[in-house]
Amino acid sequence: MSTAEPTPAPTLPATILQTERLTLRAFTEAEVDSVYEAVRDPGIQRWLPLPGPGEPYTRADAEQWCLTTAPEARVSGDGQQWAAIDRGTDRFVGSFGLTRTMWPAMRTEVGYWVAPWMRGQGFAPEAVTAVSRWAIDQGFQRVELKAAAANTASRRVAEKTGFRFEGVERNAMPLHEGRTGLAVYSLIPDDLG
Repeated sequence: MSTAEPTPAPTLPATILQTERLTLRAFTEAEVDSVYEAVRDPGIQRWLPLPGPGEPYTRADAEQWCLTTAPEARVSGDGQQWAAIDRGTDRFVGSFGLTRTMWPAMRTEVGYWVAPWMRGQGFAPEAVTAVSRWAIDQGFQRVELKAAAANTASRRVAEKTGFRFEGVERNAMPLHEGRTGLAVYSLIPDDLG
């Protein structure tokens, strides 16, 4: 009988991504106040039950995200998280990342939210394109994007960035109030031509 330790998940390289208007880099203490203000927004809280269903988002939660949770995602092999910064103004735009990475299948999921003061400017499609294409370049064979079925803004991001709709996972995620189905989209290397 083998008592070998399980092989740890690979670690993604620490990477800064640049787009036309954004720098995507690691979260730092400089983003704590912006994350706290953004995540408390009703638009984010409606679709993302952060920190958990029925729990209010606190400054301590923002500190935990920026200084511990986001950096540990890369080291643990779960994925990678980036703070998106507007290159023209140095303002915080939002959070974009890869999560729920399944290394044996080379599958990962892109997740994101945009600060309320930066919505409507096309930053989400720009950053999701950069993150998902980077994942494909790293050898991932499937990048998923899941959005609450009624979250039309997030679903438009998936469609604008070349993800293909596959269906709805019914009753898949708790919200602060009730539950929601998740619209499932995917991007695979063949989709990029």
